[in-house]
Amino acid sequence: MIEVILMQRVEKLGQMGERVRVKPGYARNFLLPKGKAIRANKENMERFERERVQLEAQNLKRREEAERVAERVYGLSVVVIRSAGESGALYGSVSARDIAEACKQNGLTLDRTQVLLEQPIKTLGITQVRVALHPEVVIPVGVNVARSQEEAERQERGEDLRASEMAEEESLEAELAAELAELGAASER
Repeated sequence: MIEVILMQRVEKLGQMGERVRVKPGYARNFLLPKGKAIRANKENMERFERERVQLEAQNLKRREEAERVAERVYGLSVVVIRSAGESGALYGSVSARDIAEACKQNGLTLDRTQVLLEQPIKTLGITQVRVALHPEVVIPVGVNVARSQEEAERQERGEDLRASEMAEEESLEAELAAELAELGAASER
């Protein structure tokens, strides 16, 4: 284990200024290169204490900006068009990059790393995804995955697309059966 000082809040780890013990790979590959932490040695402790007020002020300013953006885009819903099979399973998936791109088209510019997606979306429908505008400001974004814009609008209204597809299929089958019965009756004459 290695001890580091957090330079900003890190989810499931701690707040700014805390000394935490983490695995060396996590520190070396994620926390240190991204500037989220510094090694906990004597010089860095002294440097952090000198700069603490300034760092906290910068963090507060960034958080306030993120909160203003969150208020402006709260309740944002984006549409992602994908092809899918009859059962609603996608041919492929919707990733954090796809969601970030859809948000950008709707006026919210963010990086794919800000989309907190535990696993890619692999089915049609509406899914709530968390987006971190700041380590302390997280908003929900609705991701509507559909085959077409029309289908997305129907999903948005709350229609059960599978039920309507099945009903449509059954009525087509009934029409086909009636036509076949007519053809059979006509050929017997």
